[in-house]
Amino acid sequence: MLSNTPVCLCFFFFFFLFVFLQMVLMEESRDKPTLIIDRDPEGLSNILESSHILEASHVRELCKELPPRTVGHTWQLAYSTSRHGASLKSLYRKLSATDSPVLIVIKDALDEVFGAFLSHALRPSETFYGTGETFLFMLHPRFKCFRWTGENSFFIKGDLDCFAVGGGSGHFGLWVDENLYLGRSSPCYTFNNCCLSETDDFRVMELEVWTFG
Repeated sequence: MLSNTPVCLCFFFFFFLFVFLQMVLMEESRDKPTLIIDRDPEGLSNILESSHILEASHVRELCKELPPRTVGHTWQLAYSTSRHGASLKSLYRKLSATDSPVLIVIKDALDEVFGAFLSHALRPSETFYGTGETFLFMLHPRFKCFRWTGENSFFIKGDLDCFAVGGGSGHFGLWVDENLYLGRSSPCYTFNNCCLSETDDFRVMELEVWTFG
């Protein structure tokens, strides 16, 4: 019986230590705010009413990836091909007065949804511009985000006949023509992304550009 005494003492010691730690953790948890999981972004219903592409699940996924400076700002539909026509020049004009970052969402002929978050508004430019906040994403049929790798700084490029996001070795992560109708997506060094669309070349059925007011 005496030989079992140390075993019993060890058992009771660890048991009381376990109970003590549980009480401490419970006490600490009372002082911490409860986390709200999957909370809908403010104005979600207005976003869904305005968009011909986005669904609630898309918006929630994107909100998890957007930089902190967009939090608390209202999503505003600055341009859509169904409302404003299909013209890159018109898109530039619509964004000329904004200093907000922008979200470009594209739905192609195969009903796939993808796009880019731009740290700065889209505009004609002689060289690439923007910051590492810029990223590419896929929304449907699956969600995936492609962030800056640090390999280069080819974030955003606006020409009169096209715009591009991400680049390297002659390949663009996302490229769309002046009519906002023909596009191309390729793996690029900037984001180490896969092709955002099912095929390298795609046709734009709807394109929306959102700002954060």
